[in-house]
Amino acid sequence: MQITVGCHSFTETFDSSLSKYTTLSKNLPPNNAQPNNIQKRKTTNPTLFKRFAAPPFYGPVVISNGKRSPRLSSWYGMLLIYENYYYKFVYILQDNVFVQMLCSIQYRVIKENADDAFYELQNPKEQIQAYVFDVVRALVPRMTLDELFEQKGEIAKSVLEELEKVMGAYGYNIEHILMVDIIPDESVRKAMNEINTAQRLQLASVYKGEAEKVLQVKKAEGEAEAKYLGGIGVARQRQAITDGLRENILNFSHKVEGTSAKEVMDLIMITQYFDTIKDLGNSSKNTTVFIPHGPGHVRDISDQIRNGLMEADSAKLNV
Repeated sequence: MQITVGCHSFTETFDSSLSKYTTLSKNLPPNNAQPNNIQKRKTTNPTLFKRFAAPPFYGPVVISNGKRSPRLSSWYGMLLIYENYYYKFVYILQDNVFVQMLCSIQYRVIKENADDAFYELQNPKEQIQAYVFDVVRALVPRMTLDELFEQKGEIAKSVLEELEKVMGAYGYNIEHILMVDIIPDESVRKAMNEINTAQRLQLASVYKGEAEKVLQVKKAEGEAEAKYLGGIGVARQRQAITDGLRENILNFSHKVEGTSAKEVMDLIMITQYFDTIKDLGNSSKNTTVFIPHGPGHVRDISDQIRNGLMEADSAKLNV
């Protein structure tokens, strides 16, 4: 049976069981003229036959009787589509942390260089893996874990540049390289989470302290303002009391003959004393206030107040 794929021609002979066959192969000119030095290879290895009889050419697959081979057509289509493979490797970083990296590589055969891709490279997956490992091994051990997460795009770019330079010579086009995942050891991930939690708690404590500080400052400012306003109120209250006392003394002196301002002042002081006792009984938690209860004690209180005032006046004169 004569098979033509693009500008290549093959002759194969099968026995009844299809377990043995003979393959004759040689690159032929466009007119399919048979050369004199045809190489003959007899094998029972189906893998070798598939490799040889189904190269990934972009030309039509035709059998000499005019029919297409479904098997060869399927091989032809699979080899020209995009292929995606994942590579996993483990490295130790500069800070002595073991990480597992998962790399995704998408590549395909260049249609115009299909001959080189098929005949010059035996196992493209292993070749790609070797170059990926070589580039990553040169970069990753010099990084810390934080730098690895920050620069994984740079690692993918370096791997892509190296693979494009090497695999392009064999007819392969590297489309995309992605560092899909970086997985540190479980204990390292736990420690990183604890560090992140501690940092956030520290930041929360700072904000909480600032909030409490602002609250205390505002509270102190409020108390100062309240005391200031309270002082103004007390001053006005005392001024009003003084004005009232002066008016009372003047009125009492004019209405009651023979009384001096001193006597009127003593009377007012006694009145204020009893008013104070009354206020203490109303405002204090202890509603019982012990005071002298005899009639003569009122005069004693008056004498004590008068003597105190006199002592104060004499002290001023001595000064």
